Amino acid sequence: MTNFLETDRLVLRAFTTADTDHLLALDNDPEVMRFIDGGRPTNREAIETRTLPRLLHDYPCWGIRGYWAAQKRTTGTFLGWFEFRPLNEHSPAVFELGYRLNQAAWGHGYATEGSRALIHKGFTNLEVERVTANTMTVNIRSRRVMEKSGLSFVRNFTGDWPEAIEGSEHGEVEYELTRTEWEQR
Repeated sequence: MTNFLETDRLVLRAFTTADTDHLLALDNDPEVMRFIDGGRPTNREAIETRTLPRLLHDYPCWGIRGYWAAQKRTTGTFLGWFEFRPLNEHSPAVFELGYRLNQAAWGHGYATEGSRALIHKGFTNLEVERVTANTMTVNIRSRRVMEKSGLSFVRNFTGDWPEAIEGSEHGEVEYELTRTEWEQR
């Protein structure tokens, strides 16, 4: 397996089809999925036909993937995943940051640690000019991770939800960090 990035406590590596069971468990935790799809269960077929192909996709502007399995460095325990991918797959200028970690990883600073490391790599090695992230307005924990990672609130907006979930009536928020802002810190 290819390690994309290592921090003091995390290894971010490329996904493989061997991660199917990890993803199935993650996406079937109602609390993990609360702000994604309202906590609805996900079946194995959806993981194999929709989730994994998205996580295994290579981006032409980069020549590598944009989703990374997160493991605890000391034990190899699967914690979840991080997204760090170009919004336009042919341009590395603007990257989207995201994360989905299992409940056992919550409250330990892993989301902030991984996010900061990805942002640093993006601005120092990957020609990224702006990092953006969004979540539901009511997802306070995720918003706090964005802020602790150096991103600033940009705007509220209303997304196109195929099915309304609890809290979606409050809309979504967008955060960002530019290379210039990052360099000034």
